[in-house]
Amino acid sequence: MNHTADTIITFLYDVGETNTTNETYSPPYIPNSSEIRTLLNITRDVPFKYAMPLFGYIMPFLLLITIVANTLVVVVLAQRHMRTPTNLVLLAMAISDLLTLLFPAPWYFYMYTLGNYNNVLFPIPACYCYHYMYEVIPAFFHTASIWLTLVLAVQRYIYVCHPTVATTWCTVPRVVKAMVSVYLVAFFHQSTRIFDRVFQLVQFRWNDAVYFGCVFETASWVKDVINENVYFTYYYVFRILFVHIGPCTALVVMNVLLFRAMKEAQIKRDRLFKENRKSECKKLRDSNCTTLMLIVVVTVFLAVEIPLAVTTLLHVMQNALEIQIADYNDLNATILFTNFFIMLSYPFNFAIYCGMSRQFRETFKDLFVMGNLVSRRESSSRYSLVNGPPKHSAHETVL
Repeated sequence: MNHTADTIITFLYDVGETNTTNETYSPPYIPNSSEIRTLLNITRDVPFKYAMPLFGYIMPFLLLITIVANTLVVVVLAQRHMRTPTNLVLLAMAISDLLTLLFPAPWYFYMYTLGNYNNVLFPIPACYCYHYMYEVIPAFFHTASIWLTLVLAVQRYIYVCHPTVATTWCTVPRVVKAMVSVYLVAFFHQSTRIFDRVFQLVQFRWNDAVYFGCVFETASWVKDVINENVYFTYYYVFRILFVHIGPCTALVVMNVLLFRAMKEAQIKRDRLFKENRKSECKKLRDSNCTTLMLIVVVTVFLAVEIPLAVTTLLHVMQNALEIQIADYNDLNATILFTNFFIMLSYPFNFAIYCGMSRQFRETFKDLFVMGNLVSRRESSSRYSLVNGPPKHSAHETVL
């Protein structure tokens, strides 16, 4: 690819074999300079000895499993008789989780699996694509997934603990509005990241050869108008409070409340069973099954999100307060593993639905085993309901 001299910012350094301080990878090394922040390399901020086996060897199989599992979840939950307020949120969560992994996956495959981890990214469009696909877009979908999980927990809390208002608050139109709001707020939160970084083309010498690469710097509107420290402090404080710590804390509280309500419902169910009120007893049983399944979904989510929330908080505090809380490389390694475990959890929901949801299993069987769905009349009679008919009901079809 040819470039004119006017379009190339040239920095020539004869660095030879001087890159002896970093053994994790060996891209062209550039000394500290006010003009060059860093060459764009995907392995720059991660411990390579951990990243290579996780992203180079395991990630391709994880990606394949996630695509298959989440696609099956989407297909099953998209069936007409499955379109309930709860299932719509689960559907959006499955799509968000899939896209969170799908966008950065080509870069994992290119850099690690194909062995291009030593290469500096080039040309400029590739650098922008990497930035958007590896950092901006996955963060957007993951943020949406976190808030959708909170919507799911709040919705189930209303169903179980405040059934009288569920008819008003837990309807399909309201849930759709809530989901659209989640995606809009997540987009606005990430929108500035689309424009806060500028890439420039550089030419440099390494081992007596001349190479091209990308360097990035913070956009002028951030440095000159807002102030770089203020901008990133507010961005990460918002993420800590409203994307990590806040939602995780709220979900823990919701899970405790739902578990208590489920135990109380079980006591009531035992009493109804003794009174031979089998119809009401069955409704409570079905409601408890749905609640338990959603508690498990949220618990798996919390198990992988809380470590990331704590590690991110420590990372931000260390950078903002300039105090040594933990070794920087250890924090980076911890973030690497927590992010990987989050991606590892994405196919789990399919297993949870299959193991704990009769309706999901039967719909899946009708679609992919028997080859056709039962008629709408059959399906409506097959699946039990919680407290009354689906139309204008305070409860929905049991999962």
